Amino acid sequence: MSRFQFVEDHRELFSVKRLCHVLEVSRSGYYRWRDGIGARAARRAADTALAREIRRIHGDQDGTYGEPRVTAELRERGRRVNHKRVARVMRAFGIVGLHLRRKVRTTVPEPSAQQVPDLLKRDFTAPAPNQRYVGDITYLPVGDGRFFYLATVIDLCSRRLAGWSIAGHMRTGLVIDALEAAARTRGGRLDGAIFHSDHGAQYTSADFAAACARLGVVQSRGAVGTSADNALAEAFNASLKRETLQGRRRWCGPREARLAVFRWLTRYNTTRRHSALGQISPINYEQQSYKATEAA
Repeated sequence: MSRFQFVEDHRELFSVKRLCHVLEVSRSGYYRWRDGIGARAARRAADTALAREIRRIHGDQDGTYGEPRVTAELRERGRRVNHKRVARVMRAFGIVGLHLRRKVRTTVPEPSAQQVPDLLKRDFTAPAPNQRYVGDITYLPVGDGRFFYLATVIDLCSRRLAGWSIAGHMRTGLVIDALEAAARTRGGRLDGAIFHSDHGAQYTSADFAAACARLGVVQSRGAVGTSADNALAEAFNASLKRETLQGRRRWCGPREARLAVFRWLTRYNTTRRHSALGQISPINYEQQSYKATEAA
């Protein structure tokens, strides 16, 4: 309780002058504080109403959104709100987004792999969709110490997950299935598109090279043992597990893991806001990109 509030609560028992003297506060300061009671009450009520709206957004996204995405969602709904106020209200009402956990590496290098150049040089951008992709494999911990594995193909222009595959193994077929899924998303082939990966044995295999050639893909790989050369794919994996597991160590079983991951991947492409895209979803970004191209 503030000293001014103490004066307000006891002003019927003692004089304001005496209370202010004992508490070592100025009477003018107390009266200014008292004049602002109505404004503060209105502000608290407005913050409470905003917090209810934020909680709904937070719940709709499984508790994953932090201040930037919540702010973007509020603004799209017609709320004229400052991001600093959103952050303050979220702190005051204990509404917290999720934070990164350390990741476990799944890359197994293949020493005899054919040399492939790094065509990205850590530039994870593209001028238009279907030109540059990155991919990776991440583990999905399920019950009894087992793992499922997810292979991804992400468009660097729109951040869209163009293709993915999930299985109980890390064989080369897993990453080929993901690449073929991306090709289907893009109409059957990926002619001239770059696909960038790490040096995992799946990506350096002859079978994967043949699949790339068949689909019209140009391969690219970063340096051995350097996660920064495929940072965007690694960040995607971290976000997926952070927002689906939400602090748990593992899913109860394969079915729960598959359902949770499928739900998140669908939301990621269609509704999840992305800071690099101006807080819109990957598919919405692609649609706007195509409209802009047609208009030009």
